[in-house]
Amino acid sequence: MFGLFNKKNKSSETISLPWTDLTESAQLDDIIKSSHNTPVVLFKHSTRCSISTAAYDRLLRAWDLNEETVKIYYLDLLAYRNISNEIAQKLNVEHQSPQIVVVKDGTAIFDTSHNGVRVDAIKQALNL
Repeated sequence: MFGLFNKKNKSSETISLPWTDLTESAQLDDIIKSSHNTPVVLFKHSTRCSISTAAYDRLLRAWDLNEETVKIYYLDLLAYRNISNEIAQKLNVEHQSPQIVVVKDGTAIFDTSHNGVRVDAIKQALNL
């Protein structure tokens, strides 16, 4: 379930993100509970959308948060649309794609889509 999404940057250095794949509905309850200890970022990505790919690349290039500060989960929206619908319902956020949802203490404290999907937006939401 734990995956590193890799990409080579311009200097041929591999950039990795410590994402955990969100593939089962049961994970969502555990994620919400765990947000009482460590904030969580849910990244919803449509693998066929160029805007979503651009958002993915922005996160990949700029990610500098460690797992003790925030945990990040990756949702393949095309494969797991039902989980995206549950996120919308359980966290009271409108479904969008691409989208990040920041969860802290069991509540969505921030969500954004499209060009708003940025590491600095996550940091601002978490006062980092």
